[in-house]
Amino acid sequence: MEAMYAKRFENVRSEMNKRKIDALVVTDPFSIWYLSGIWNDPHERMYVLLIEKKSVEFFVNKLFNIPKNEFNEHWFSDTDDYVAMLSEELGKSDACTVGIDKTWSARFLIPLTEKCPKLKFVLGSDCVDNSRACKDDQEIAFMKEASRINDICIQRGIDFVRSGMTEKKVADYIDAQFKIEGAESPSFETIVSFGANAADPHHSPDETVVKEGDCVLIDMGCKKNRYCSDMTRTVFFKKAPEEYTKIHDLVRTANERAESLIKPGIPICEIDKAARDVISEAGYGEFFTHRLGHFIGQTDHEQGDVSSANKNLTKEGMIFSVEPGVYLPGKFGVRIEDLVLVTKDGCEVLNHVDKHWKVIG
Repeated sequence: MEAMYAKRFENVRSEMNKRKIDALVVTDPFSIWYLSGIWNDPHERMYVLLIEKKSVEFFVNKLFNIPKNEFNEHWFSDTDDYVAMLSEELGKSDACTVGIDKTWSARFLIPLTEKCPKLKFVLGSDCVDNSRACKDDQEIAFMKEASRINDICIQRGIDFVRSGMTEKKVADYIDAQFKIEGAESPSFETIVSFGANAADPHHSPDETVVKEGDCVLIDMGCKKNRYCSDMTRTVFFKKAPEEYTKIHDLVRTANERAESLIKPGIPICEIDKAARDVISEAGYGEFFTHRLGHFIGQTDHEQGDVSSANKNLTKEGMIFSVEPGVYLPGKFGVRIEDLVLVTKDGCEVLNHVDKHWKVIG
């Protein structure tokens, strides 16, 4: 097994030992790829990498073409009792406690629990998710490249906005730039919001036409080498109302305050608090309506968030977003978002496009 994958399995088994989990049912295709380099979208079919104390068992439908690997393979067809095959393997081991993926379908899990009444089933996703949260050197390089492309394309998108343009036209232009720069795809629907539409944090771009004095909020990300980027910038079209520029400065200050705090060993909830306090003290706390950020990797939102509820400590290699916002319904919205990498003694901001407000068009 390649050293990279061996290290990842070592990390997962260490987490299993901490939680006293004897066997782990891994079903998330992204987690299976992370551990093996094997990608498969099973659709509605069962697809399981079973990690036991001394072996790894791979349960795969015969419809799929899986490359040669070092696991013990268990092939089945649609008409086989594949859940029984999995339960039989668990019965051969000395497993007492079995960890299950957070996303595994109940139509597989419930029959498995019925076939294995003596086993204890627990949520086991953190065993893999905690490893995925701390990126290795290759993952960091991939994510820096995705963020580099994002920086280029958001600047092009901002420069593209002209009178008469719709949100949808700008979003389509940005997606086209991703392809030109070699990205595989957007990592989520590109958000372009003009004026009052920006008060909806997840507005879907439509036929709204940009007007003088509108804010222009662009939230975008791409995939490169399977890994995602994500960033947001907010600018103004033709002119910048003073009320809105003050809020923009406030949000940027909150973003920078939170980023200045980040280093290994910081409670993640304190990062959220640092940004939220800046906005609340200025009287806009009720208009900051979401958590400060989310973890990111193969998917735009991975397990882990930057919120008041997350008491875990930051660790070297974590990558997450810092994206405070203020949203005034019917009027305006501003969000400034970076991805940050927790380094040995601080953090590295992966986005380099200027965060200050400016007038475009």
